[in-house]
Amino acid sequence: MNAAVRRRIDAAMPAHPNELDSRRIERALRSRQRYRYVSPNVEGVAGGYLIQSPCCSRNIDTEGGVIEIALLHYDGASATWQLLRKDHERGVWVLHSIHQQLASVTDVLNADPERVFWQ
Repeated sequence: MNAAVRRRIDAAMPAHPNELDSRRIERALRSRQRYRYVSPNVEGVAGGYLIQSPCCSRNIDTEGGVIEIALLHYDGASATWQLLRKDHERGVWVLHSIHQQLASVTDVLNADPERVFWQ
């Protein structure tokens, strides 16, 4: 397949979200250190993945409802992953870090030593 055809295919079919990486993220989140007793949901969104989970600490939602944990966005131009955390007080996404590999993103999410994701 020549390069021009490959570029057209790549442009027509965005790399993310896709089922394979969605499952990789779900599987990786089983190793997280916080709130292991809840089941987070990984949802494909334009250019990446949204992670949501019940709020067991009740710090964000006193009712224990589902809250947004993280947004993973793939930047095709730089071939990097942007990991965003939710500022629940302001209701906005904030860039946390940039990674070369998806595994690095899930490592940060799983450790979360500052408790900025799993609150």
